[in-house]
Amino acid sequence: MLIGLPGAGKTTTGRRLAAGLGVAFADSDRMVEQRAGRAVAEIFAADGEGAFRALEAQVIADALRDFGGVLALGGGAVLSESTRAALAGSGSPVVLLRASVRSLSRRVGTGKGRPLLAGGPAAKLAVLASDRGPLYRELATHVVTTDRRSSSRVATEIAALLAKVNPQ
Repeated sequence: MLIGLPGAGKTTTGRRLAAGLGVAFADSDRMVEQRAGRAVAEIFAADGEGAFRALEAQVIADALRDFGGVLALGGGAVLSESTRAALAGSGSPVVLLRASVRSLSRRVGTGKGRPLLAGGPAAKLAVLASDRGPLYRELATHVVTTDRRSSSRVATEIAALLAKVNPQ
């Protein structure tokens, strides 16, 4: 599992990691969109964050039970107590991708398509980092910094960490 703030590189790195490991890749935000038949931004706008988080928690619980590849979680997935419990009890490695607010801001740009970042991504990312940081650190079995590093390099580091934990 990959966790971290928006722009940390969870999806890009996750795809590369999955390819390198020869397993499937899934992104919880895309899974929510598939289940709802609407974009995340549309769910937020029409139903609110609470409804989105409830659906997200169910999708992640299902994925933890049924999916065996690399799973990138939405940045706020850790806000759900049930998701945190499911992650902690899964026995799977949870890798926190960490980056500076400056790097995150550069990567997310204007925050388009990211409802919680609309209208000022840098300041909002700083608040999210402060609010979510303790939850990420509590869940993480590994922490990898993504600042000034390619997704290939980050994926290679994660693969090496996982190989140490589960030598074949």
